[in-house]
Amino acid sequence: MEFIVKAIIVILLLSIIFNLFKAMFTMLKGDEKAPPMSHFIGRRLLFTGALMLLLLILLGLGIIEPNPSPYTKA
Repeated sequence: MEFIVKAIIVILLLSIIFNLFKAMFTMLKGDEKAPPMSHFIGRRLLFTGALMLLLLILLGLGIIEPNPSPYTKA
């Protein structure tokens, strides 16, 4: 289960980076027939929101645990 969760997180992060670079290339190219840059930026924001929501749900359910703070006494 933990491997699947990590794989989904990595896939979402890679898609965020991919859409960011796709938007950059669209902006630099300036092609009229290509989709606008905002299309790829919107996708990036959608994937970022999905990733944040997934992390909050997984933390709330106790499936993943955050690293302990170095300042707390055990």
